[in-house]
Amino acid sequence: MTQVRGFGSALTLLLDQRELHPTELAERAGLGADEVRTVLAGSVPAREQVRRLAAALGFHALDLFVLAGLAVPDDLAPPDHTAHHWVRQIVVDAARLPPTERRSLLRRVRSLPREERRTAFAATRLPPGGGGPGSRVMLMFRHRNLDPLGLAMSLGLVTPTYLSAVTFHVIGLGRKELTPRLVTDFAALLGLDARELAALTGVPLTREPAPPAPEAVDAAALLWEARRLCAGQAEQVAGMVRSLRARAETPEPR
Repeated sequence: MTQVRGFGSALTLLLDQRELHPTELAERAGLGADEVRTVLAGSVPAREQVRRLAAALGFHALDLFVLAGLAVPDDLAPPDHTAHHWVRQIVVDAARLPPTERRSLLRRVRSLPREERRTAFAATRLPPGGGGPGSRVMLMFRHRNLDPLGLAMSLGLVTPTYLSAVTFHVIGLGRKELTPRLVTDFAALLGLDARELAALTGVPLTREPAPPAPEAVDAAALLWEARRLCAGQAEQVAGMVRSLRARAETPEPR
């Protein structure tokens, strides 16, 4: 099985890809050069360092916490894990809408207020030993409130990957290898560059990845915004999207 690349090693490879010197990263992140060098050498980063590095690199902070093997802080986790059913429906139904309606929906979701957390986010933990790269990628999706069934349905609609929810569950347990195809399609739904996700997971791509489909780009943006909805908000949005989808799929009278 592919071993999880150490965070410092993965970050070093990412900097090499971007041709970004560690000193420049330190300046962008507002950190000392020695702090960055220590992290690149393999030291476990502090929470504030992860947040600053994420901002400097253009990553969502929660993704960098997961990739570093650290617990995601409460303020970055979804406020209501019970909303996952509705988040799944939102993303799946929205993928079938025309582009203009997808963009309108995204603006609508972004406009909704973030409600107070009611319960601790019950995210799946990494398997003993950290699992493999797939375990961390699955955790990135779980922190977007997308479960294996939602992932299977979403990827099947907006990427070439069509696998069962059970398969994604097995990947999350670290019992199935990631493939270049999976890395490319996971990256599309996470809103990440496939080459950079490949570097961070240690799964090399066998060919230059094609740009993600517009539906995948929109699904990634919607998933990111929908993760912060509570169950009540997500249910309302899901109902609205279902109506939009039904209208879009209804043939016009002749």
